[in-house]
Amino acid sequence: MASLRDTLSRTRNSVFSRIQSALGQSDISSETWEDLETLLIQADVGAQTAGTLIERLRARALREGITRSDKLRGVLKDELRALLTIGAPPADYASRRLLEVIMVIGVNGSGKTTSIAKLCKLYKSRGRKIVLAAADTFRAAAVEQLQVWGERLGVDVLSGAPNIDPGAITHDAVLAAFSRKADLLIVDTAGRLHTKHNLMQELVKIRNVLQRGVHEAPHQTLIVIDAANGQNAIAQAKGFAGAVGVTGAILTKLDGTPKGGVAFAIVSELGIPIRYIGTGEKIDDIQEFNATEFVDDLFES
Repeated sequence: MASLRDTLSRTRNSVFSRIQSALGQSDISSETWEDLETLLIQADVGAQTAGTLIERLRARALREGITRSDKLRGVLKDELRALLTIGAPPADYASRRLLEVIMVIGVNGSGKTTSIAKLCKLYKSRGRKIVLAAADTFRAAAVEQLQVWGERLGVDVLSGAPNIDPGAITHDAVLAAFSRKADLLIVDTAGRLHTKHNLMQELVKIRNVLQRGVHEAPHQTLIVIDAANGQNAIAQAKGFAGAVGVTGAILTKLDGTPKGGVAFAIVSELGIPIRYIGTGEKIDDIQEFNATEFVDDLFES
């Protein structure tokens, strides 16, 4: 399994190493704050989130009597960790209900289907019995890809004819999950542009089918976000959050981009926690998100 530190190497080497260098052994000045805010924006933290961070840093520097730039390093890491630490971990539904449901959403090309396969491998290693619902019925390749992963992982995949109603597939998958005594149902949905109202309404329909079939479902609604999209990913995610609600994010492709700072914007601007990180292309390259490890690995030490 790829390490998080290796995964974040491009983000660390491109901008965060410059942030660390900028906080050298000199007195804090107005230029210090301006340079730091500029670097945070270049790291794809986003203008809004960068501004919030600078306000917090200035307030702490004043309150704690910090006058040297190098003393800001630890404070910055503290504030970055605090920014990422929102939302309680999802409940362990397996211990108190027959069936947990995870609905996975996101735009085409974000790595959604691969992320679902990784989740299956992760949960199966924990002893879960899983059924997959291939509700992305408008893209035949997506169904086929999910079926291939299902065969490799030994996981049942419920699918139907091309262009069949995704709600019908979802309904059948719920029944199949109960009949096969599965304790986890993961629902793949069509990757779509967030601006397409009719397609977003389809997601609402799938959610409603799940709510009727399983108490309190979906228990998690995870949006898959391609880190390489940087700030564009925020606008996409807002559309999904407005349509069906999102309980967490899976951040993918961090190993191939210097835009890992978008993680802070996702949490700050969308108000949703990051639940998982894709650390590479292999089936085992996924891990639960840990704010402390993430921030530590963005810096040289």
